[in-house]
Amino acid sequence: MAELLTDDQVTAALTSLPSWQAKDAALVRTVELESFARALQVVNRVAEIAENDNHHPDIDIRRRTLTFRCTTHAGGGITALDVSLAEEIDGVLDLFT
Repeated sequence: MAELLTDDQVTAALTSLPSWQAKDAALVRTVELESFARALQVVNRVAEIAENDNHHPDIDIRRRTLTFRCTTHAGGGITALDVSLAEEIDGVLDLFT
């Protein structure tokens, strides 16, 4: 199991993830896309990455607004896996926004 990051490590990671925040033991980002169809395209691409990494975010879909929560459920908080997944999600969003 991946080791939980300290508060200082999470704060340091957030410097390279400016659109994310630490909230309730997770990295959280909300983004509004141009349409529901575009939001689903993003979700599908993130799902492919998550399956490949075997590390899955919680995703809330509200029409064209997506909220991603990256946390390591088994560990009860934020790990390097979550930081990496957040970076990958940012890459997807850069392509679709």
